[in-house]
Amino acid sequence: MPSLKEFRNRIASVKSTQKITSAMKMVAAAKLRKAQEQAEASRPYAERMARMLGSLAESVKGTPGAPPMLAGNGKDDVHLIILATADRGLCGGFNTSIVRDARRRIEKLKAAGKTVKILCLGRKGRDQLRRVYGESIIETIEDMNRPMVNFDKVADVSERVTQMFENGEFDVCSIFYARFKSAMTQIVTEQQLIPFQGDEADEDDKSDEQGDGAAAVGGAVYEYEPNEEQILKELLPRNLAVQIFKALLENNASEHGARMTAMDSATRNAGDMIDSLTLRYNRTRQAVITKELIEIISAKEAL
Repeated sequence: MPSLKEFRNRIASVKSTQKITSAMKMVAAAKLRKAQEQAEASRPYAERMARMLGSLAESVKGTPGAPPMLAGNGKDDVHLIILATADRGLCGGFNTSIVRDARRRIEKLKAAGKTVKILCLGRKGRDQLRRVYGESIIETIEDMNRPMVNFDKVADVSERVTQMFENGEFDVCSIFYARFKSAMTQIVTEQQLIPFQGDEADEDDKSDEQGDGAAAVGGAVYEYEPNEEQILKELLPRNLAVQIFKALLENNASEHGARMTAMDSATRNAGDMIDSLTLRYNRTRQAVITKELIEIISAKEAL
C-alpha cells in the first residue's frame, strides 16, 4: 500500500494537472466564439459562390471551351488529397477522425490502382499518415491558423494546387476537414475541389433555373459579359481558394470546440481522481492512527 506521502504527492500532481486542463478549457472557449463566428460568416459566401458557379457551369459543361478545372483533363489516375488537421493535440478525437476518413479514401483509391498524393495542412495529419503513406506526402504546411486563418496564406496554397494541376501533376483534388456543428459535434467532410463540383441546388433554385435564356441564380437572371468560359477561367481558381479558406475556418472552429470538450472532460476526470485519492488517503491515515493506538494500548497492558 502506498505511503501517506505518496498519496499527498499524487493528489498535488493531479491538482496541478486539473488547473492546467481547466485553463486550457477556458482558453479554447474564448477562442471558439470568434472562430465559430468566422466559420459561420464564411458559409453563405462560399456556398453561394459554389452555387452560382454550378449554375454558370451548366451552360458550358461538355463544350470544347470548358476550362479544365471545371471539366477535368479527361483522366482519373492521380488524386491529390488535401488533409486539413491541427498542429497540436489535446483535442480529443478531432485529428484522428479526419485522418481515419482520409485513410479509408486513400486505401480505396490505391485498391483501384490510383496514384495518391497527400498535401497536409497541419502537423498532426502528417504524423499519423507518414508511417504508412510517407512516400505519398508531398508537403506539410504548418501554422495555417496562427494567429488566425489568413486568406493570404490560403491563396498561396490555392496557387500551389492550381499550378500543380496545370502542370499535370494530378487529375482530381479533394479536401478532408471537419465541419463545425457544435462544440461537441464536428462532421468530417470530403469535398471535391478539382474538377469543380457544385452543391446540389435547393428546390427553389432548381425552379428558378428552369427556362430559356441566361443563367438564373437565386431567382435573378444574369447576362454575363464577357462570356461564361472567360468568367469561369477567372472564377474557378478564386473559388478554389474560397473553398479551402472556408474548410480551414470550419476546421479551426471544430478544433477549438473539440479541445474545449476534451479539456472539460479531463478536468472533471481529474476531480473524480482527486476525490478517490483523498478517500484512500483518509482511509490509510485512519488505519495508521488505529495501528499506532493499538500498539500504545498493547504496550501499556504489557507493562
